[in-house]
Parts: sequence; C-alpha cells; structure tokens
Amino acid sequence: MTDLSTAVDSRPAAPGAAPTVSAFEFWPGWIFYTPIVLYWIILGLWYRDFSLPTAANPRIETGGLCGESKSSILDMAGDVARRWIAPYAVLTTGVDDTARALAAMKGAGLSFPVVLKPDIGCNGTGVRVMRDAEGLAQGMAAFGRGVPVMLQHLIPYGHEVGIFYIRHPDQKNGRITSLTYKEVPCLTGDGHSTVEELIHADARTRLVPHIYIPRLRARLAEVPPAGQSLPLVFAGNHCKGSIFHDRAIDITPELEARVNAIMRDIPDFHFGRIDAKARSLATLRKGEDFEIIEINGVGSEATHIWDARTTLRHAYATQFMHYRETFRIGAKKRREGWKSSGAMAMLRAWLRQRRLMASYPLND
Repeated sequence: MTDLSTAVDSRPAAPGAAPTVSAFEFWPGWIFYTPIVLYWIILGLWYRDFSLPTAANPRIETGGLCGESKSSILDMAGDVARRWIAPYAVLTTGVDDTARALAAMKGAGLSFPVVLKPDIGCNGTGVRVMRDAEGLAQGMAAFGRGVPVMLQHLIPYGHEVGIFYIRHPDQKNGRITSLTYKEVPCLTGDGHSTVEELIHADARTRLVPHIYIPRLRARLAEVPPAGQSLPLVFAGNHCKGSIFHDRAIDITPELEARVNAIMRDIPDFHFGRIDAKARSLATLRKGEDFEIIEINGVGSEATHIWDARTTLRHAYATQFMHYRETFRIGAKKRREGWKSSGAMAMLRAWLRQRRLMASYPLND
C-alpha cells in the first residue's frame, strides 16, 4: 500500500508555459473512469465486497458514494464542527414554495443573497444564487415537485478550495492529501466584442466553448463595456468550467490541526472532501477564516488532478491511492461491526441520483 505521505505533492511540474486546459480534463467520463472502475473491481474481489468503501463513512448513505443527502452529513456535525459550516436550511418542493422557503431562511438566520441547490446531487448541477424573493420564487419553480433542496448562506470569501481528508479508524488524527484552489473563469469586455466572441477569443474558453455557451445563451450577443469582468460560472466544479489549481504547498500543520478538530466532530467520518471558501490562502494556511460549503464522502475526488499541469499518470496514481484507502478503511470499519451498503443499494442510490439530476435546472 502507498504511504499517504508520498501522495500529497508528487505531481511533477510540466516544462514550459503552463497549459490552459488539462489534456484529459474534458474526456468523456467513460474513457477516464474505466481504469478506475476496473481497479475498484480488483479491490472488490480482493476484499470480497464490492461495496466495502461505503463502510468507510458508515453513518452516511452509501458512505457518500452516491445518492446521499448533503444536509444529512452536515446535520451530524457537533458543536465544534458546526461553527465552521455555512448556515443552511432544507425543504422539499411542493406547494407555497416561496413562502415556505422564506420561512426556512428566517428560521436559519439567512438573508439574501443565498445559494439554492439540490440536497441530493453532484458536480454542481442545479446550484444557483438567489438574490431576492422574486428570484427565489423562480428558482424554486425550476425544480420538480417533491425535490429536497437546500438554501445556504452565500459565503462572501473569494477563495473556494477543496480539502481532501483521510483518517483511519485506528488513528487519532487524519491527513490532508489534497488541497485545490478553484478559480472562477472570467472574461473581460473590450467594448466592441460580444460575449460569444470573447468566449471564442480566450485561450481557455475557446477550447471548450460548449461548457460555457449554454449557460450564457441569453447574453451571447451582449457587448460588455471595456474593462468589465464577466464571471462564467458559479459552481466550483471542473465539468462546469471552473479552473483548478493544485495547492498542496499550502497544507500546513495549523490547517491539518483545524481540519482534524472539525472532522473528528463528525461521527465515524473517515474519508472525503471538504468544499469551503476562505478569506485568503494566507489565512487558510493558518487554519483560520474559512467556511464549509459541504462535506462529501467516498464518491468525492482529490480535485487537484484537474490542474492543467497534472499528468495523466499522476491523476491515476492519485485516484488509485484514494480508492485503495476507502477499501482499507472499510475493512477496518467492518471489523468494528459496521456493514457495507451492498451492491444493490449502491445501484439504487445511483439510479435515484441520476433521475433527480436529470430534472434539475441549469446551474449558475
């Protein structure tokens, strides 16, 4: 088994100018993930349980592999962890959605703007910013009926990060194995080019225009004034167009101590990624001034693999190491008496999540 200490910053630096898009970042999922699925199968045969990773976080549905409720993970936080989580409220779409949503916001101490997002989902699908009651009414109506959604405080900090955390059950403290800074791509108006022309002129966006154009369709003919900045995406996910930077260099003892204190306050949580916003990378290194957006389980990735400088070899080495750890942790939890969810439960959760995500509106 690979020692975790060797996996934190082993990505080799690529020579020459930094590329704008990863060579494999926008491959079809079935191509990139096929070797990982095959590796999962090999591990499942070795451990005699294909769903063993779901026992790594046994109090979460499927261990957070798929189909889990985001709010149910945050709800498990104790007093220590809760202080670092952005306030949120949960409700299910139905009738009188706007009135109920406003009441839920009041109960949670929320005010506009807030983030509206599905409680079950991934990849930033359906995540939108609500700036007033009228927008909230439209946002709630865009979801189907009977869909659980979250309303969450819009964190004002400008640095969104992904912090991957692993702690074995027989260890007091865990380790941060990945730290990724998520950059929102922006275009800058020149006073005469349309939004569509700016997309096709930019060094990054012109390579993957299909990622951005559907979200900006209503503004493609608009001509932004010279110097005006136009953010292209809100959701911090690579498949939605965010830019990812490997920041393993910013993993410090102070940050690890803070993350350990938070994650130990979530019962039986051993493997996953914290998505948060920080005031600055300098304060993050001190383990200060950040708020948690959500906590993801065994289905999450160490997102530094999507840094444009990351090689395919390193990306797979990272993925294999992390999934290997889920099986090792799951085996230890099994010896403690916990059970995995089973392959059929995994399949049902995945199908439910896939069905829900197909009904969600386009994200901001």
